[in-house]
Amino acid sequence: MSDKVFIRELIAFASIGAYDWEHTIKQRLVFNIDMAWDFSKAAATDDVQYCLNYAEVSEKVLHFVESQSFKLVETVAHQVAALLQKEYQLSWIRIELHKPKAVAQASSVGVIVERGHQ
Repeated sequence: MSDKVFIRELIAFASIGAYDWEHTIKQRLVFNIDMAWDFSKAAATDDVQYCLNYAEVSEKVLHFVESQSFKLVETVAHQVAALLQKEYQLSWIRIELHKPKAVAQASSVGVIVERGHQ
């Protein structure tokens, strides 16, 4: 199977950082998420019930990230990947997580987490 569903530039405002002062503000995190999903039945039937609901996935990510605090983007990426993989029984997921402006000389820094098999 090579069908994938993606979400690009999903923006969350999170309490994140290794330093105490970072937890006094909300910082922008940007997610790019790719998920393996066999949507051949949805395509054949034109029926939404066989789709992966990307709006629902987006809301789950936003709620999860914005409702708690984290020190590391690595932690966020790992936990979001585990949450989505479990919730939707995904055989493969790739999360690219950006923390814009974390380094003054770079537009963004971040991590990529990939789990499962395509």
